[in-house]
Amino acid sequence: MNKLPRQLIEKLAEQVHIRWMEKRKAEGWSYGPERNDERKQTPCMVPYDELSELEKDYDRSTARQTLESIIELGYNVVKR
Repeated sequence: MNKLPRQLIEKLAEQVHIRWMEKRKAEGWSYGPERNDERKQTPCMVPYDELSELEKDYDRSTARQTLESIIELGYNVVKR
């Protein structure tokens, strides 16, 4: 498989994080210094650029796998 552009992966990873935060917020989650499922708090409710590299890598992996799946299904990703 062709190497996917790092910039594309990073932008898509940021969008993945934004969508994740929107979903969590709609479910009542908010920022908290540590994850607390009972209170619906997580330290990941911050802008993408404030995440740890470990958390960013999780979003990058989701972005990369999604793009790879799109390409494997026969679609092209073309920048407008």
